[in-house]
Amino acid sequence: MNIIEKAKILISALPYFREFFGKIVVIKYGGHAMIHEELKQAFAKDVVLMKYVGIKPIIVHGGGPQISQVMERMGLKPVFVEGQRVTDEETMNVVEMVLVGTVNKQIVSLINQAGGKAVGLSGRDGDLIEVEKMNLYKYSGEDRPPEIIDIGRVGKVKKVNPEVLFTLIESDFIPVIAPVGVGPEGEAYNVNADLVAGAVASSLKAEKLIYLTDVEGVKGESGDLISTLYLEEIDNLLDSGVAKGGMIPKLKSARKALQSGVKKVHIIDGRVPHSVIIELFTDEGLGTQIIS
Repeated sequence: MNIIEKAKILISALPYFREFFGKIVVIKYGGHAMIHEELKQAFAKDVVLMKYVGIKPIIVHGGGPQISQVMERMGLKPVFVEGQRVTDEETMNVVEMVLVGTVNKQIVSLINQAGGKAVGLSGRDGDLIEVEKMNLYKYSGEDRPPEIIDIGRVGKVKKVNPEVLFTLIESDFIPVIAPVGVGPEGEAYNVNADLVAGAVASSLKAEKLIYLTDVEGVKGESGDLISTLYLEEIDNLLDSGVAKGGMIPKLKSARKALQSGVKKVHIIDGRVPHSVIIELFTDEGLGTQIIS
């Protein structure tokens, strides 16, 4: 590539630099992008580039595979019900140790090595993520009450207190959030990272909410990628069963975020190097954009 072509590429991104300057973008970081070394480095550089062109990135990360690996090494068996990790007291200790003590610090270090100023925190810091206990319900017939399934210390977001995030952003830091919430008695709760990302984006009225996944994006009944999905179409994907597995909490979170004032949600393939920058700063983009 010659120097003129490089200049043209930079100039082509100028409208996007202008559009997103000073805006908050929340990124849910997970999947292969958190494991593969090349993808980890690329993601960190993407985040730092965003910061240097005036965007205010906030990262919410997962860490399910890492939690399961540590549990198995400790002789504990991971148990899931309807996609939710059953989290007893011992499991919660492992969850917090892995997410807050290991994964979070690794992401902070990667961003700092790439030239950024990242700060790690969990939902317990400054009561950032207040949660209430989540129960699952099993329905066994129209004339019978649902059976309550207790999955332990698993929480659903009740309230986000974003003051600490505003303080960090105003001081030029990049917040990196582990999805551990605080319960009514100050106890730790395991929270789905997709739902935390959506709640954080909603509380900040973010310009964008971006989910990094291990699939191309949202797919329709035929299996083809949906490039643009409208808010009113989400219910049909959920009710029809077309959306499956990890896509379900992402779509539910996207729906709530858009209804709460987030401008646009993107579900993109984190297996593609620099996928965040491609989505933000090119005409083509990739994955699925969800708009209201």
